[in-house]
Amino acid sequence: MSTATESVLRVEKGLADAEELAAITAVLLARAAAQPAAPAAHRGRSTAGWRRLERTPGFRAPHSWQR
Repeated sequence: MSTATESVLRVEKGLADAEELAAITAVLLARAAAQPAAPAAHRGRSTAGWRRLERTPGFRAPHSWQR
């Protein structure tokens, strides 16, 4: 159960009064509520679908799932 004396923010260094904490809270809530201007276009894979065999280690454990 939350009481009025509990705080969501904690000041690590220095002394922040209620007005400064309210300003920080307003900025954080505004950033959290902001929507991106345009959704990013899906560009497909970012990595290749194949492996370069020369970059794989030479030894694999006998119980390895890779072939």
